[in-house]
Amino acid sequence: MGRKKVTVVGAGHVGATTGLAIANKGLADIVLTDIIERMPQGKALDMMEATPLMGRDAEIIGTNNYVDTQGSDIVVITAGLARKPGMSRDDLLFKNAEIIGGVVDEVTKHSPNSIIIMVTNPLDVMAYLAYKKSGFPRERVIGMAGVLDSARFRTFIAMELGVSVDNTHAFVLGGHGDSMVPLPRYSTVAGVPITELMSEEQVNRIVQRTRDGGAEIVSLLGTGSAYFAPAWSVAQMVEAILLDRKEILPCAAFLQGEYGVENAYVGVPVQLGAGGMEKVFEIDLSDDERTAFEDSVAEVKDSIAKLDL
Repeated sequence: MGRKKVTVVGAGHVGATTGLAIANKGLADIVLTDIIERMPQGKALDMMEATPLMGRDAEIIGTNNYVDTQGSDIVVITAGLARKPGMSRDDLLFKNAEIIGGVVDEVTKHSPNSIIIMVTNPLDVMAYLAYKKSGFPRERVIGMAGVLDSARFRTFIAMELGVSVDNTHAFVLGGHGDSMVPLPRYSTVAGVPITELMSEEQVNRIVQRTRDGGAEIVSLLGTGSAYFAPAWSVAQMVEAILLDRKEILPCAAFLQGEYGVENAYVGVPVQLGAGGMEKVFEIDLSDDERTAFEDSVAEVKDSIAKLDL
């Protein structure tokens, strides 16, 4: 049994940082692939030269050829255009659908038994596209969104209350975008719901900041979008799968009746293990939460319909 193999498609900021995060955890050998010649090779070599300092053994290669990705256990897809200031997630839809369609064809050809983790935006729709195009079972196509959104929510809870981020837990459901549904009732500090620890005004403020988390960073950077927190979010999912941790994480999953939703990718709590998305956890929602969740699902379905898959 050699080391596991993880391919990251797209060696830009998100992709390269994801490779670094996975190497830093010592989880797998890594292949960075990109259409830009020499760039993934350069980043991979730089990363490889960091492994002695991390105390991690991993082979990290960069390539422009999918042949080198052959037999990957997990394929993380970050390729595509990043959102620019003033650009809606829908503006990205058609361009990225074209890119992702081509990527998925290569992935299914070279790594037919892999688990796909989708990161490219608009995320829920791209995950749906990958699921339809790959023909993989739903367990093996998952979207990374909830882990990131929850990490942002946890950060803001810790900042607001002046507590360790380690003591915070947060739940965010729904689509990855402006209609996401942070759930304060299920978000806790050392097991105590945040609704008991802060005023409604404080809760509403950090819920809104969580929704705007990506846009806030885009506007501050001026060019490009977030990549440190997204990369570490992917690494947490990769770890849960490769180490078969059975960890409950909010991810975009294809629903077949759960939460009353059919035929859409939506962010819900799932169990991640060696089989990929092994189980969807259904939690009780209040009327308000359910309404917000259904609005979010409707938005995702609208975007899916535009692609006419």
